[in-house]
Amino acid sequence: MAHHAAFHPLRVGALEPLTDDSVALTFEVPDELRADYAWLPGQHVTINCEDGVRRSFSIATSPASGTLKVGIKRLPGGAFSGAVLERLRVGDSLEVMTPAGRFTPSPSSASRTYALIAAGSGITPVLSIATALLESEPDSEVTLVYANRTHGSVMFLDDIHDLKDRFLTRFRVLHVLSREEQEVELLSGRLDGERLRRLLDALLPVKEVDEWFLCGPHGMVVELRDELAGAGAESVHTELFHADSAPRVRAEDQATRSGEESRVTVRLDGRSSTFDLAGTGVPVLEAALTVRPDAPFACRGGVCGTCRAKLVSGSVTMDTNWALEADEVDRGYVLTCQSHPTSDEVVLDYDA
Repeated sequence: MAHHAAFHPLRVGALEPLTDDSVALTFEVPDELRADYAWLPGQHVTINCEDGVRRSFSIATSPASGTLKVGIKRLPGGAFSGAVLERLRVGDSLEVMTPAGRFTPSPSSASRTYALIAAGSGITPVLSIATALLESEPDSEVTLVYANRTHGSVMFLDDIHDLKDRFLTRFRVLHVLSREEQEVELLSGRLDGERLRRLLDALLPVKEVDEWFLCGPHGMVVELRDELAGAGAESVHTELFHADSAPRVRAEDQATRSGEESRVTVRLDGRSSTFDLAGTGVPVLEAALTVRPDAPFACRGGVCGTCRAKLVSGSVTMDTNWALEADEVDRGYVLTCQSHPTSDEVVLDYDA
């Protein structure tokens, strides 16, 4: 039986200022929950906040450190990020979901070259990935391209410098600052497709990189991903802060939706639950929660992948997908928070 994400109260062990508008939050994990909170580099945890909203934060540390630390940056109007920066104290407890996510590298015993691109708080999973790769693959090299507005807005700057000192010959860091001029013109300005193209030509040839990892805001990630694809990059992994508020529904998918109800069955923890749902209605996850409140989810925006299930029979269409890799989709996995039935009967298995 699959092990699903679950919430537990975790004590805040440390709060460290990173910049004027961000902090690092370390959780104390009791010994009896250590196995539950083991994580892979690049994964995230979800916090069940006081306003009832679940918010996901990537883990910034490598699994080998044993320290569960996340980075939190103040967002305009952000109720939780503001509360963390202003009122949260060491010793407070938060409801934290066990780690999840598939923005992770596959272990390799071969010598490989990795390129990691992050913007702002997108450094959190990327820092975890970079550290884990350098620690576990002694013959591999990592280049980090990190975009920020100014030097003062760089999160985890000390950690990045420490990592550089530890792996002097195998770790390269390129800071790109959009609002602060640097000695190298190529690194001064917004990191967009045109600047990435110049970086590829001058410092980071696509043919010499085995895997790419991109994390940042939607517009940047999409633009840079498309630029890499056009340049011939074959293995590109992406993670978003959040998806567009409006779902990206293709016309041909919309045409297949019907107002008629489908019979939907979801399997979770060995039990099956069935309900009726119209293709034009709410996504499968929302309907499933009415009969299975334990159905796993976090962002509800097609970004985190917590609600992933395998399509056993029938058909669905997804509004959007920023969490599943192409091979997962090929194997029949869908995001239930974005899925709508397009056949008379649908069976989805969260345990698969």
